[in-house]
This record gives sequence, structure tokens and C-alpha cells, in this order.
Amino acid sequence: MDGDVIEAIHTVIARLRPAEAAVATVVLRDPDSVVDTTVVELAERAGVSQASVVRFAKTLGYTGFPALRLQLAQELSRHAADLERSDIAEGRLNPSDSLADMVSKVAFHEARTIEQTARLLDLEALEQTAQRISAGARVVAFGVGASALAASDLAQKLQRIGLNCLTSPDIHMQLVHAALADEHTVVVAFSFSGGTRDVVHAVEVATRTGALTVAVTGDGESALAGACDLFLRTPARETTLRAAALASRMAQLAVVDFLFLRVGQLRFDNLDAALDATRDAVRPQHLPDGTQRSPR
Repeated sequence: MDGDVIEAIHTVIARLRPAEAAVATVVLRDPDSVVDTTVVELAERAGVSQASVVRFAKTLGYTGFPALRLQLAQELSRHAADLERSDIAEGRLNPSDSLADMVSKVAFHEARTIEQTARLLDLEALEQTAQRISAGARVVAFGVGASALAASDLAQKLQRIGLNCLTSPDIHMQLVHAALADEHTVVVAFSFSGGTRDVVHAVEVATRTGALTVAVTGDGESALAGACDLFLRTPARETTLRAAALASRMAQLAVVDFLFLRVGQLRFDNLDAALDATRDAVRPQHLPDGTQRSPR
């Protein structure tokens, strides 16, 4: 499995059985020590059986504990390099932080999230989605709250190059769009947790129409991922008062950019004409110095 062990544990820990959760807690408490730990030693520290340690590793998608331990060692090595570059540690936002400290923490974690998103992205799923969209499929984007911003960004980008993409912050309208989807429609659904009831419901409606459904979420075992045909992962951790908690939006927007630019590549012959036409349409709204004309 390619991925970040720590992020994967945070994603699944609430669903683990008690014995496996005990192993997860030990790993999260002191991941550095786990790199040099045997199955027997980790089982003793967690107060569980060796079989529970093996099941824990397999739950995360590894063939066994040695594979998990190797991946964890690689992850900790990357993390150490990150810390040396940034001197930011875990990115907790404190009242005593200077403005420069706060800006540095947010910038570091947002950049790190984009790097993680690119590294863990399922390129085959991204390619399938882009191929369908570039072939002229109608696109419908779902999302509520902050995820609605990513849905809106995707719609704006695709419309700019002449592709039909519908979105609305109103869940009733999202259900209307879902009900009117068909086998020629691609549905892209955004929910970082993957458990947003309104988004999952809209996807379920669209699935009955034969649409291709794509989940953009942080949890591959979530209700949203399970309801969709394809899964594009956004591996940012949501925690209170941490710079990293702001980064889930950046992960979603990165996926939008990856998807949009791949579609642009696939429609390269038509791209300039569409961009020129839309650029010419909005040019009169700008004053000679580059500022926008105020509406009367």
C-alpha cells in the first residue's frame, strides 16, 4: 500500500475493533519507537494478541506488520525532513503565535497537504473521470458547506472551457440535478469526511440514473466512497485549532486543478478558442488600469 500510515490510522481508528484500536493508540502515541518494534513487543505494549497486531496492519491495507513498519519508517523520514525545513512541528495554532508564525504554519501545512494529495491520488480514477468529461459528458458537482466551494470551483473552471457543469449550494437543487442525470453524466461529489448525509443522498439518486459517480473524500471506507464508482482521496487531517485543519479545502481544490488540467490536455485543440471567447466576453468589464468596472 502506498500512503501515509499516520493519516490512515486517523481515518479508520473510530471504526476499529477494541484490540486493533489499542494497537492504533500505541502507534500514534510513539510512532518512532514502533519502527524498531517486533510484532511480539507491540502486542505486549498494546495489551493484545499478536494476531490483533497483524489484523490491524491488514485493516490499513498492508500485507502484514513488517510492510506497515517499513512504510512508517519512510513516512517518519519524510516528516523529519519536513520539520527540518519548516521548524513548525505539528502546526498547532497558539494565542502566543506571532503573525509570521501563524502564516508560516498555515503555508507549510497547506503545501504539505497538496504534496500528499498528489502522491496518494489514484491516477487511474482521475484519468477515467477526465476522459469521460473531455468526451463531452455533462458534469454535476455536489458539496455542502466548505465542500460546496470546491464544487463551485470545478463548475467555474469547466464552464470556462465550454463544458457543461451544474452545481448549486442548495441541496434541493442538487437533488434535482441528480434526478435529471443519466448515463452521459459524470457526478463529482465533495465531502472531506465522506459522511455528509445530503451529499451521499444526492449520489444515491444519481446512481439510479446510471451516472458515473466520483467521490472526492478523505476516507476510502466512508459512505460516500462506498456509494461512488470512483474514489479520489484528499488526505488532510481535520483537527481543531491546527493549521492542518484548514488544509482539507486545499486538498479538494488541488484535485479540482488536477482534473481540470487533465481535461484541458485532452481537449487541447479546442482549448484556445474557448479561453479566447470567454476572455473577450469579460474584457469590457475591466477598466484600462486592470480594475473591474463597478456595476451601476
